Amino acid sequence: MASHCPGKNVWPELLGKNGDRAIIIIERENHAVTASLVPEGSFVTADFRCDRVRVWVNKKNIIIRVPAIG
Repeated sequence: MASHCPGKNVWPELLGKNGDRAIIIIERENHAVTASLVPEGSFVTADFRCDRVRVWVNKKNIIIRVPAIG
């Protein structure tokens, strides 16, 4: 599904990295998206959007899922 979205759509290299730094990198590499931190265990909507990247982090602000458009 993400392949229909313009620009880079997945950031596996950010897994295990700092969430705040990742947001800067993601938004710099794809100007069409807005990245946001999502704490582990949070509930989110299931709708797919090409302009959104959720950055799932643990309590130490470390990324626990590969960030991707969605």
